[in-house]
Formats: sequence, C-alpha cells, structure tokens
Amino acid sequence: MEYETIREKIMNLLLENKGRFYSVEEIIRVLGLEIMPREVYVHLEHIAKTIRRRSAGRLVLVMKPPMCLKCGYVFKDLKKPRKPSRCPRCHSQWISDPEFAVIEK
Repeated sequence: MEYETIREKIMNLLLENKGRFYSVEEIIRVLGLEIMPREVYVHLEHIAKTIRRRSAGRLVLVMKPPMCLKCGYVFKDLKKPRKPSRCPRCHSQWISDPEFAVIEK
C-alpha cells in the first residue's frame, strides 16, 4: 500500500482540480487532515516550487489574495501565503481567506 505525505495529498488535490480555488480550511476539510492551518501555508510554499519545477514552468500555483470584508482592501503584497490578522486600512479583523489553485501559465 502506498502512502502519501500531507504535502503530496495537498499537491495532488490541487493538480487534479486545476483551476479550482481552495481555501486552507477547505483543503483541510476535503482531505480530512488533522493539522493547523499555518502548517498548510508552509506546505503551499513548497508545493508552489515543486509544481513549477516538475511542469517546467507550464503550471503554477496561484493565490487569490485575502480581502477585508469591511472596506474592500486587497492584500496584494503578501510575501508568503497567509491570512492576515487585521486590515491595515480600517483595522477590521473580518478578512476573507486566501484561496489557492493550480493553473496553466
């Protein structure tokens, strides 16, 4: 019987559903993982590199950035995938989750 690591499970889910966006919470729920969301964000950083390398740049992992649901501020300048805790503009904590998908370049 073949076992997949958590990272492989996440990567396969995204590759099998190209173009479909998943939030970290959805990834955890769909795969039945028992890990914290911040761990998934770490895996996503590595998955992005692996997908790009294995597809010779043809496929990329993209992130639909989080947005403040109060004032509409979009967090475009995030260096790493994560969910910000509060909006820099209005200080609201009502922030949408970032979503991830694999797309063809």
